[in-house]
Amino acid sequence: MDKREIKRVAVFGSTGSIGINALKVIAAFPGRFQVAALSSFSNIKLLEKQIKEFSPLMAAIARPGLALKAGRGLSSKGVKIYGPEGLNIIAEDDRIDIVVMAVSGFAAIYPLISAIKKGKHICLANKESIVAAGDIIMGLVKKHNALLIPVDSEHNAIFQCLHSGPAGRINRLYITGSGGPLRRVDEKKFPALSVKQVLNHPRWKMGKKITVDSATLMNKGLEIIEARHLFGVPIDKIKLLIHPEAVIHSMCEFVDGSIIAQLGVTDMKLPIQYALTYPDRLDTPFARLDLLDIKNLAVMKADTLKFPCLTIALAAARLAGTAPAVLNAADEIAVKAFLDEKISFTRIPGIIEDVLRAHRFVSTPSIEQIFEADLWAREKAGCIVSSLGRP
Repeated sequence: MDKREIKRVAVFGSTGSIGINALKVIAAFPGRFQVAALSSFSNIKLLEKQIKEFSPLMAAIARPGLALKAGRGLSSKGVKIYGPEGLNIIAEDDRIDIVVMAVSGFAAIYPLISAIKKGKHICLANKESIVAAGDIIMGLVKKHNALLIPVDSEHNAIFQCLHSGPAGRINRLYITGSGGPLRRVDEKKFPALSVKQVLNHPRWKMGKKITVDSATLMNKGLEIIEARHLFGVPIDKIKLLIHPEAVIHSMCEFVDGSIIAQLGVTDMKLPIQYALTYPDRLDTPFARLDLLDIKNLAVMKADTLKFPCLTIALAAARLAGTAPAVLNAADEIAVKAFLDEKISFTRIPGIIEDVLRAHRFVSTPSIEQIFEADLWAREKAGCIVSSLGRP
């Protein structure tokens, strides 16, 4: 392949689960992609290893103060090292063709907007920015003619299914979920669950925050909000189905009654490959689904009484405005408090609900008002956490 056709890729969050898998995909197609930039929050040891393997032009260390301390050794390897500001700088760099946005949390909104305004090809593995500011983000995507392809298996699946018919002829979207690590756990045991138990996901290997969200089903609420923005489908036309086998990643029902589903193994490298190579489909070197190995394909309703976070998320989705931003921020603080063993698992939904009740939401917010709502919600949730203790 002509070297001029090689796409230069920035992988933000390269030391996380999605970032690591993205680098494996890139390494599998050396004639098509080149790693031009990497970023990590604080995992310097792994970042150094990645720099040695891929020889990027630039790298960013997002944890404040750490870049100055750790960057000297990395800079000696011929790589330009930035601090937190580097994410925006790299996103805007004209040498970058594709941005893999695998940074978790609301903070990803800044480099995401920078990449969108430059009209880049973006592989999005960050749901929080779309949840909090979906209308604004998607408006910018259209204005700047950026290409935004979701990496999350559910939204990536819907993106693929929608190619079977025009967007205006959708009757319903089905988002699937395995049910998380607590699907078979008696609700009476929830108050005593340890962090280790909650992080023991049966199907996916993910970061700690998203694994806790999977356990509460908050992740599915956030995914429904995200799907509403990404695909322009009303909340009430997006349904959740619990699917323990995690083979059907999502489905689209058209008005003629046809349901198109995307199936695959539980391997994030496959949706990452699709997002990177779109609109092409390349032979994959990774695992494939053998239909003869499938013993069962069960689907069922989610238990909203057992998992109240789902109901809370959908209520915030219907309020719209700043409510989803508040929902997301409160969830981030509550989940971190649980991971830090400051609160019990069952405290999470109550904290989020209390923050939403106290919020004076704005129906059509500006980006500045969304940032303000996010900051307010974090402070409010932090105060609630401080007033609580493990029972």
